[in-house]
Amino acid sequence: MSQTDAIKAIRQAARKRDRADEQRRQATADLRDAVLRAQGERVPMGQIAQEAGLSRQGLWELVQPRKPS
Repeated sequence: MSQTDAIKAIRQAARKRDRADEQRRQATADLRDAVLRAQGERVPMGQIAQEAGLSRQGLWELVQPRKPS
């Protein structure tokens, strides 16, 4: 592999990682929205956590607004 090929592979991998990061952010936002809708429908938090594959603490961290640093 030449240096040019190595740099090309690095750039491709970096773009792929950036796309994956954006997809993860969007999936997290979608999950947060679904959890908030379920809470509005009075689905028990334990059930929501189980369905989401999260602990109750993880669920609370997902829906609580972030505090500014």
